Amino acid sequence: MSTVHRAVRSLPGLLILLALPAAVFAVTGVNPTGVNINSSGVTSVFLTFQNLGPNEQPVDAFWCGDVVATGVTNFDPCLPGTLFGRLPARNNLSRASGTGGVRNLSDVMTIPQSVARRAYQDAQRGNPSDFFYVRRFTDGVTDTFVTVTCRMAGGGARVPLALTEVRVAFDTPEGQRPYYFMSSDQPLPAFGAQLKYNGAGRLKGRWELVKPGDIEPTFEDLLTEASLPAEQRGLQNRYTLIERFDVFLPPAGKFFLAGPDPALVARAVDGPYKILLRVEATDEKEGNSDTLAGVVSSGGVAGFPMPVLQFFTGEPETLAAAQDAITKGTMSLLLPGADARVGTGLPVSFSWLTIPGAVVYRLEVSNDDGEVLNAVVPAGVASYNSPPWALSSAGDLVRWRIVALGGTGQTLGRSDWRELRVAGAPPEEAETAQVPASPEE
Repeated sequence: MSTVHRAVRSLPGLLILLALPAAVFAVTGVNPTGVNINSSGVTSVFLTFQNLGPNEQPVDAFWCGDVVATGVTNFDPCLPGTLFGRLPARNNLSRASGTGGVRNLSDVMTIPQSVARRAYQDAQRGNPSDFFYVRRFTDGVTDTFVTVTCRMAGGGARVPLALTEVRVAFDTPEGQRPYYFMSSDQPLPAFGAQLKYNGAGRLKGRWELVKPGDIEPTFEDLLTEASLPAEQRGLQNRYTLIERFDVFLPPAGKFFLAGPDPALVARAVDGPYKILLRVEATDEKEGNSDTLAGVVSSGGVAGFPMPVLQFFTGEPETLAAAQDAITKGTMSLLLPGADARVGTGLPVSFSWLTIPGAVVYRLEVSNDDGEVLNAVVPAGVASYNSPPWALSSAGDLVRWRIVALGGTGQTLGRSDWRELRVAGAPPEEAETAQVPASPEE
């Protein structure tokens, strides 16, 4: 029985259908138009909304149990009383996309477990087991709605291969930890990633190392390749390769991805390091998407950025202070260390430990006259490289701290102030310049 026929079984559905106006739409469709989803958990699927108008923008996304029409409409197709939920803002990974002269929107439809539960309960009451994802677009004058059919299934081989949860950790003597403190002569412990996923298929990618002084990874860098539009996939920053991986994930839903030999992780200097899990896109017949300029692979899609492993090498005092701060749940600074000396006219690399719940971090640098530097850094990025000129007129002594802020701007934590000395020359040269040479010399 077609969707429209199911809808018009009820009087409200029939009345809505009879009242449909004729219209010309901008966005012309979506691919795929229907997908199998996990009826008992989270599902993520890559979608392409095709051929958007010049001024057309996405404004909303939601799920409903029944519709009066599928495809593209100029009215909300959801039957009243069947709304299951809306796409959470944290899961909205939609991106403008343009290949082959076509203006598209790439979207990662991540169905929360709460929506899947409501759909399952609705099916238990005797209603059809499929439900609908609806994207709403507007050009400022006309609203357009596009539907995708979600067919409930298990989480096995007929569901697109997608990561639904990833946890990375070091195997330390204290247990599984996403961070580790060590002196430069200590060996790095073994590490890996515990994966939860839907579907089955090939998972390939690489482990990379972010060294002190490297450009910090952005939010887009931490997304899996399959979560990005086709033309943005080659633009992610690359870091030092540790090792590649290429494994087959059976339709079991869980898999432990062992990391490379820790001896392959190069550590040349003290400071904060990050180990990244980079997942590449693989061909996925259950979820590949047509962009009108070609088909893009979507195996390995995820509705969230990959978590980051962090480890720190340095002096025992600095490491002990950082570990103590984690134990107490307070903000902790890493580098520069207490009373460290930096040269004027040179960039300074500030780093700190992250805390749960923070959305952004604010770096504050000041001297006796007031503020010298203020920078806001997104969550997941725990360092900041200052411009070379930032401290050039700050004097010979500044102090810095980090403030962690939540989603509404509330302060979640702040570190103590730490002093930093700024000098144009090493201490020995500065002292020699202040003492005139004696005639006898």
